[in-house]
Amino acid sequence: LLGDAGHMVSDATSLGLAALAAWVARRPPSARHSYGLGRAEVVAAIVNSLLMVMVVAVIAGVAVMRLQTPTTVKGGAVISVALAGLAVNLLVAWALSRGERNLNTRAALLHVFGDLLGSVAALAAGLVIYYTGWMPIDPLLSLLICALILYSALRLLQEALHVIMEGVPPYLHLPEVGQAMATQPGVSSIHDLHIWTLSSGQVMLSAHVVLADLHRWDEVLLTLRGLLHEHYAIDHATLQPEQDVTMV
Repeated sequence: LLGDAGHMVSDATSLGLAALAAWVARRPPSARHSYGLGRAEVVAAIVNSLLMVMVVAVIAGVAVMRLQTPTTVKGGAVISVALAGLAVNLLVAWALSRGERNLNTRAALLHVFGDLLGSVAALAAGLVIYYTGWMPIDPLLSLLICALILYSALRLLQEALHVIMEGVPPYLHLPEVGQAMATQPGVSSIHDLHIWTLSSGQVMLSAHVVLADLHRWDEVLLTLRGLLHEHYAIDHATLQPEQDVTMV
């Protein structure tokens, strides 16, 4: 139950941070931030993931102490509070799941999911203690929930750091995109190809396009933009034309 309460405190903090990041991310581009502030949501996801790891560490530490030094738990009180917490967490999870799914909302959902599991664990522990009096079930379930949440938190943290490090989105294969572009009519080759995520749902691409005939650039540009949009959902591409010197 203490673990569940700790989750609720971190949950309120994470939801506030997620809401602030979502507001900041909607601000328009400026002379200082020409791409806008969309990555505020990614930063919030990193902070929320780290906060979740810290909460897991604290709860796991308390659970280990409880295993070493068992403490009497009132099963009836645990059941009552856990049911109330479960109802609140289900309502918040339902509200968040109806919104846009990006790293920011996923980080907030991770906190709510952690609270939800904590409420379920507290309820299960309360029932076991109430009917059997077996106290170790409380810290054991806490450790199990900590392991599940830690796995999700580290995975989300890895994804957010991948965006910050301007990695290629995991669902795209850089050589495949380059090969598809190079096989278009009028294109001799592609080099200096880069693909990265600016923020959730905004994929960027830049490349040098070597042409057999520079006079066909307008036609080739339209073809490449259509290819990137239809097959890879990339709408922001910066393409630089170059003359194929072997054709001069």
